[in-house]
Amino acid sequence: MVFTENFKILSKDVGRENLIINRGILEILENIGAHHADFAGHGVNDIERIGLSWVILDWKVRVLKRPKYGQNLTVKTWGRIMDEHQKQIFTYREYEILDEEGNICVIATSKWVMMDTHTWRLARLGDDILEKYGPEDKYLFESPEIEKLKVPTEFSNEITYKVSRKDIDYNGHVHNLYYLDLAYEALPEDVFNNRPYDDFRISYKKEIKLGDIIKCKYSFIDGMHYVTIFNEDCSKVHAIITLK
Repeated sequence: MVFTENFKILSKDVGRENLIINRGILEILENIGAHHADFAGHGVNDIERIGLSWVILDWKVRVLKRPKYGQNLTVKTWGRIMDEHQKQIFTYREYEILDEEGNICVIATSKWVMMDTHTWRLARLGDDILEKYGPEDKYLFESPEIEKLKVPTEFSNEITYKVSRKDIDYNGHVHNLYYLDLAYEALPEDVFNNRPYDDFRISYKKEIKLGDIIKCKYSFIDGMHYVTIFNEDCSKVHAIITLK
């Protein structure tokens, strides 16, 4: 089942030349995914009743063309058919954003697990859950899998940040879109000024909570900009973000 919805680009979603920014893209993708989950009975309002919540592991986004402020977009999303081993652990969701002329502007994929909200352990993704989304046998990137990102060993820039109330979502963790904001803060000025970046990844490793002190460290490796988010003493990795 391909779930389709229309969105209009708002002023908060645009940057230079009134073109949509990466955070605006992610917000649209997050919203349509949430609305599809609402339709399937696994939405935010269902969490308390069913004791289950979707948790994202990865974003992979490629921008082909940036639409402008005020344009109406057609956004499509669908769950992907998984093999018997994979679907017990995680699942993928695909996305397309089309402009007013029907041209594909953005393709994206994301990787998810479902958590038991009573124990915060992984819940098995049985057919009773996945079939509610009508999964499709279609993926948009060259490979159906999102490749793992390695933590760089050398860094050339870093910031330290203490997590505040404005960063926290309904699960009590830093909202997944804010990781991109943190990554931008860690970029050197010349790198930041070269945005927008049309290919980007966010790989989530460990949740960040209110009051946590984190370090965001920047690296440039083989033409790719990396920001790795560590805890205060750099003993744990919270996320890896790449921009190209």
